[in-house]
Amino acid sequence: MARFWIQYGVDTVDALRAFYQGSGEELKKAATELLESLKILEEQGLGDKKFFGGESMNLVDISYGLLGYWLAAVEEAKGVKVLEPSTLPRLHAWAKNLDELPVVKENAACL
Repeated sequence: MARFWIQYGVDTVDALRAFYQGSGEELKKAATELLESLKILEEQGLGDKKFFGGESMNLVDISYGLLGYWLAAVEEAKGVKVLEPSTLPRLHAWAKNLDELPVVKENAACL
C-alpha cells in the first residue's frame, strides 16, 4: 500500500505545479484541484492514523514530509490557503505530528 500512496504523490505533481505557477482563475482552479487531491490523500491514505504508517513514521510519511513546508511557502507567496485545519484537519494534524518528531526537529531546522 505504501507504494500506491507514494505513486499517488508523484501523480499529483501536476496539481502542485499548477498551484505554484498559476495566477488569477488558473490559480483558483489549481487550488481546487490540489485540495481535492489532498482530501483523497487525507481520507483514504491517512485516515484516522497519526502517521501513514500508523503510530510511527514510514516511507510514505517521508515521501510527503516536505509537503507542509512547501505548501506553507507557496500559500504565503500566492495568498491562497489550502492546508487549513478546517478543510484538511487530519492532514494538518499529521504535518504537526511529523514536525514534532525528534528526527525532523533535528534535521529540518534549515527549512
